[in-house]
Amino acid sequence: MQGENAMPGTSFFHQARNNAWSNHRLLTVCSRLSDAELNAERTSFFPTILWTLNHILIVDWFYIDALVAGGRGRDCFADENPFSDIAALSDAQRESDQTLLNFCENLSDADAARLVALDRGNGKTAHETEGAVLSHLFVHQTHHRGQVHAMLSGTSQKPPQLDEYHLDCDAEFRGTDFHDLGWDGV
Repeated sequence: MQGENAMPGTSFFHQARNNAWSNHRLLTVCSRLSDAELNAERTSFFPTILWTLNHILIVDWFYIDALVAGGRGRDCFADENPFSDIAALSDAQRESDQTLLNFCENLSDADAARLVALDRGNGKTAHETEGAVLSHLFVHQTHHRGQVHAMLSGTSQKPPQLDEYHLDCDAEFRGTDFHDLGWDGV
């Protein structure tokens, strides 16, 4: 098959790509919110949209850092709300998503079986496979994006559609998303 989905890497690359696309869609809508809407207390695991978006990002930092052996470890959690500005947060999330895409692009099935050291705090280290860490990361993202999606229902902005996968037959419904992400021709 020579369509859009004939991309490199394992299924993790496709998941990373869909993850980045979902983050793009969600953050595009969130960028239209006022500061008051971003910071308004709402019912969810984290009390605001901005806090939840920051949480998604710092957990990404932690697991991606472990995957690339970056050495930051638990320092990723030093500030639970590193961004008060949605534009800066969006830029940081896009950079994180690109790092994840780059990691997954050439990941083989054998690579996915390699062990990753995770600093669990208090001097404890856990070892998980790269595949398990990636799967956990994608589930974590999906879970908290869903919370933001629900919180958007109480704002001036309509929640974006996030329940799609990047199927060739749905290309007409993507609008300019892939162009905006720099994925033209893919």
